[in-house]
Amino acid sequence: MLKKILSISGRPGLYQLVSYGKNMLLVETIPAGRRFPIHSRERVMSLGDISIYTTSEDIPLSKVLENVGKKYDNKPIDAKAIATPDQLHEFIGGVLENWDNERVHNSDIKKIISWYNILVGAGITDFTAKEEEEEKAEEATEEKKDEE
Repeated sequence: MLKKILSISGRPGLYQLVSYGKNMLLVETIPAGRRFPIHSRERVMSLGDISIYTTSEDIPLSKVLENVGKKYDNKPIDAKAIATPDQLHEFIGGVLENWDNERVHNSDIKKIISWYNILVGAGITDFTAKEEEEEKAEEATEEKKDEE
């Protein structure tokens, strides 16, 4: 699901990929649904490609958003109540064990909260990476075939 949700550098909010063509993407704002083109010179990042640093291995953003959703019952978070650095660190520590406090900045934590609120506000509460699950299922099927 998060593979088609985009963050565009220099633009607030999140966008859903509608279509793509030569040197441009057609995106739709979440949740308003206003469509417009994004040109190849703009920096675009899929939320499915983002991961959060931990002291052991990087954790996909989808897993972090799942943890946030579980902790807050898929309800919006009052971002103003989590404003100080200590509150931000407490928040991320509550949803992600052993996060790397040297490489995860306060602005990154604020983005996670903001993106979570946008997605929940748009009715998107399933943060699982379905593409990854399908790939794992295919790999398991191939392994069974190899064993036979």
